[in-house]
Parts: sequence; C-alpha cells; structure tokens
Amino acid sequence: MASERPPSPADAASRRAATPAVVYPAGTMPRPDMSVLEAARATMRKVDEIIVPPRDARTFRAARGQFVRIVSIDGPQVGDLNLWNAHDLSERFFSGKTRALHATHVGIGDRLWSTMPHLRPIATISHDTLGWYGFDADGAGIHDVIGTRCDPYTNMLLNGAPYDHCCHSNLSRALAAELEAEPRAVEHHVHDVLNVFMCTGFTKDTHQYFMKASPVRPGDFLELFAEIDLLGALSACPGGDCSATHSSDAAACYPLKIEIYEPDRATLANWPWPEPNNYHGAPE
Repeated sequence: MASERPPSPADAASRRAATPAVVYPAGTMPRPDMSVLEAARATMRKVDEIIVPPRDARTFRAARGQFVRIVSIDGPQVGDLNLWNAHDLSERFFSGKTRALHATHVGIGDRLWSTMPHLRPIATISHDTLGWYGFDADGAGIHDVIGTRCDPYTNMLLNGAPYDHCCHSNLSRALAAELEAEPRAVEHHVHDVLNVFMCTGFTKDTHQYFMKASPVRPGDFLELFAEIDLLGALSACPGGDCSATHSSDAAACYPLKIEIYEPDRATLANWPWPEPNNYHGAPE
C-alpha cells in the first residue's frame, strides 16, 4: 500500500512562501575575459581531428591553450563528454559544482570545473552555435550538467537485459584503450558528463528529468578552451538525438567529430592560467 502524504501544518503556506536565494549569484566570481579568447580564436589553425563512430567513444588530448570543438557532421547526435587532467586522472570534470556555480545548462563564458581539492576551471566554453536556443516552453535547454550518462547497470536494473553500448561502457573502453588497460580497471575514472547537444529539462508536474529531440544540425559545434592539459573522452550516445530513447539500437545514430585547434600563443600572453585551489586542506 502506498504511503499517504502527511497532513499539512497550519503554517504550510507561509513556509512555502519563503523567498528563494540564489546560492552563487551572478558576479560572485570574475567572468573570463572573452575578448582575449576571441582574439586567440581569430588566429587558430586546426592541428588534429578525431571521428567518434555512432554508439562508440574516442579519446583526445588537448594542451593548455588549445581549443577543442565537438562538431555535428552527419545528423542530429548528442555526445557524453568526460575531461581529466592529462597528468592526474584524480582531477576531473565536476558536473555538480559546475551546475551549482553556473546553471543546469552551460554556454559561452561558462567554465567547466574540476573536482576537489583542485576545484579550478579546466575548460571554458568559448563558442556555441546553439547559443540561440536558450530555454524553451518546456523548460528545456542545451548542454546539460544534470544527467549522469546512460550506463549498463541502470539499464540492467530497469530492463533486465545487458546492453554494452551505453555511454558509460563506451567511455570506459575508450579510456582503457588510451591507457592500455582493461575497461574494468579504469571505469572508476569515468564520471558524470557534460551532455553535449542534449536538450533536457525537468517536467513541471512531476519534476522528472526529461529529454527531447536535440536541435543540433550538421555544422553546429560546441567549442572549449583548454585551461590545463586535458585528456578527454567523447561518446556518441546510443540515443542519437535523444528524442525518444537511449541505451538501445533502435535510435538513428551518427558520428561526431572532435577538432583540436592551436592559436597564436602570443594572444594568450596575459591569460590567467588557473592554479589548484589554495585552500589549505586541513580540517578546522
């Protein structure tokens, strides 16, 4: 028998009417100087590219100061992105803190933050051709940091059957190939993702996470500026544009392209490269 909601107290209305306070208001931290990045972008040249096949993943490396583009090339496709410090995998993208410091969805000028005790920006979003989308009537936006990643464990829990091309599995295999290890030995490094191109939100009635068809089209791209030396992995999600399903072979899926660009380093001469957080680290 389902439990019933407990009765409301006499002052329920006044409790619900409490004024909300934004945890980290805009302006709490200095914004990056995007004019510097624009000047650097004007000089950059492509030095590498990697194709990520549908329902698969690939790794890439980007040196500090390079730009990374994730590009739609054949059809509407979302991607799950992991980022690590190339020299220390314990420092990796921290989606929860990125969400708290920015919003549920990220765009130009927002930064991707790393895990504690480092807690510093490891990449800055320098360009986004889908920046026009904003939030739609359903409350959905693009490039979310709320979804975790599709994974075979949850799929087994919900569907009772194995599926080996979930983004978690894809990212594990790609990282294993990069590190010349077995997937099981490295999958603990796979972490909550930036859902590139994914269109998501929360339902207004039940507050459940939802997805809808991504507006991405061939030629669209999300561009990141590497604030540290990065090792990245990108999975072309088995949900395709995530209009209906994920973790299956039913959706139409397409490749994604990763492009690495090198700018004229003189344009970055005064860029304030982020150091690890200077909190002393000792408990009070």
